[in-house]
Amino acid sequence: MIRVLLVDDQPMVRAGLGLILRSQPDIRVVAERGDGADVALAVARHTPDVVCMDVRMPGVDGIEATRRLRAADGPPVCILTTFDDDEVLWSAVDAGAAGFELKSATAENLIEAVRTVASGGTWIDGSLLGPILDSYRRSNRPAAHYDSRLDALTGRELDVLRLMARGASNREIADELYLAETTIKTHVGALFTKLGARDRAAAIIFAYDAGLVRPRR
Repeated sequence: MIRVLLVDDQPMVRAGLGLILRSQPDIRVVAERGDGADVALAVARHTPDVVCMDVRMPGVDGIEATRRLRAADGPPVCILTTFDDDEVLWSAVDAGAAGFELKSATAENLIEAVRTVASGGTWIDGSLLGPILDSYRRSNRPAAHYDSRLDALTGRELDVLRLMARGASNREIADELYLAETTIKTHVGALFTKLGARDRAAAIIFAYDAGLVRPRR
């Protein structure tokens, strides 16, 4: 059972998202909150597997709440937003979010995003990838460094990165490549070091920008 904490300042939005998620037999919404300031206590009380977080909220916004949660080694965060502002989205990446989905997404996409993030994968809605990449390209990551960083990866590490960029969890990558999950974790750690990536989302964005994978259609 996937335990979900919904965080959004609009009760009607929470109700709609909750209705979609509760329709699935493997998903349970264990709590709802309307302010990012309440997230830490709700996580401690309800132990969710994933937090679905709005970006713009009064008080503590979703980005700051995500940063605090990840700094405390809390559950993964899936950002739900109506905005495609690249600076806002990049701030969410930098804060450590593992998923990015539009509130206007189909019910199927929302459910898949929650399942993917809860399982340890990363989910980026195709329509949000462009704005995130635009901000990534404006950051201090010159394209000239791509070749050297890619050359540093082994063939197996490239396989892992491509599967990771498709949202696969370590368990799913292990099954696909017929390797032990502990071996995949070693490859993932090596990837982060060689790419200078802090987490899965940053490594995945690098993979898209370097052309290793193409966005979902």
